[in-house]
Amino acid sequence: MNQELRGHTLALLTILLWGTTFVSTKILLHNDLSPMEILLTRFVMGTCFLMLLFPKRLKSTTLKQEAYFAAAGLCGITLYYLFENNALIYTLASNAALIASTSPFFTVLLARFFLKDETIRPQFYFGMILSFIGVGLMSFSGATELQINLKGDFLALLAAIIWSFYSIFSKKISSFGYNTIQTTRRTFMYGILFMLPIIPFANVDFNINNYLSTTVILNLMFLGLGASAICFVTWNLALKSLGAIKASLYINAVPMVTVILSMIVLHERLTWMSGTGIALVLGGLSVSQFKKRSKVIIHSDSHQK
Repeated sequence: MNQELRGHTLALLTILLWGTTFVSTKILLHNDLSPMEILLTRFVMGTCFLMLLFPKRLKSTTLKQEAYFAAAGLCGITLYYLFENNALIYTLASNAALIASTSPFFTVLLARFFLKDETIRPQFYFGMILSFIGVGLMSFSGATELQINLKGDFLALLAAIIWSFYSIFSKKISSFGYNTIQTTRRTFMYGILFMLPIIPFANVDFNINNYLSTTVILNLMFLGLGASAICFVTWNLALKSLGAIKASLYINAVPMVTVILSMIVLHERLTWMSGTGIALVLGGLSVSQFKKRSKVIIHSDSHQK
C-alpha cells in the first residue's frame, strides 16, 4: 500500500469512528456527566493507553517544538472538545456534527496564509457561503428552541474554527520526525494540563456513582481508547501522508455517520429545514473542492496533509 492510499484509508477509518463520538458524548451528558468530566476522563484514559502502547519517552525536543505541542494540545484537545461537549448540551448531535464539518474551510484559509500551500479558487468562497447558509437553516430549524439551538450551534462553529488551528499545528508537528504515538501522547498531556485550571469553574464533581453504569463505562472506553488514543494516532498519520488540507476534507463524512446514528439511537427528528441545511452544507463543501485543483506544494519544513 503506497503512502497516499494508506493516508486515505486511515483518514476514512478515523472519520467513521469520529462520526459516532457526537452520539456517544450526548449519551454521557444524558447520564449526568458534565462536559469537562467527559473531556478529562477520555483524554486521561487515552494518554494512559498510549503510554502502555509505546512506553518510550519523547526526548530531545526543542523549546520551539514544545510550543507547537502545547498549541496543538490547547486547540485540538482542550478548547475543541470543551466547545463541542458544551455545544451538545444545547443543540442536536446531528447539528453539531454538520457544523463541525465546516472546519475544512477554515483550514484552507489558515493554510493559505500560514503555510502557503495552495491558491484559493473562486468556487471555494461560493461553497463556503452555501455551507454557512445551510448552517443557518439548521440553527433556525426549531423555532420553539431557537435560542438554545443558536447557543449550541455557535459553540459548535467555534469548535470547527479551533480544529482548523489544530490541523495546522499537527501538520508542522509531523515534520519533526518523531514517532506518531509519542507526539500524540505529548499533545494529549498538554491538553490535560490546560484543562486543570478550568476544572474549578466547570461544575465538576466526579461523582463515582455516575461512572458505574455499563452504558457510561462502554461509552467512556470508546471515547478514551478508540476515538481519542487510536483515532488521534491514525488521524495524525493521515495528516502526515496527505497533508492538512486534503485530510481535512474527510471531515465532510462525519455528518452522515452522526445524522444516521442520531436518528437511530437518540431519535432526533430531521425537519425539512434541517434537511435543506444538510444538503447546502454538504453541497457547499463539494463545490468548494471541485476540480481543477491547483497542485499542493509541500515544503521540506512543513507537515503534509
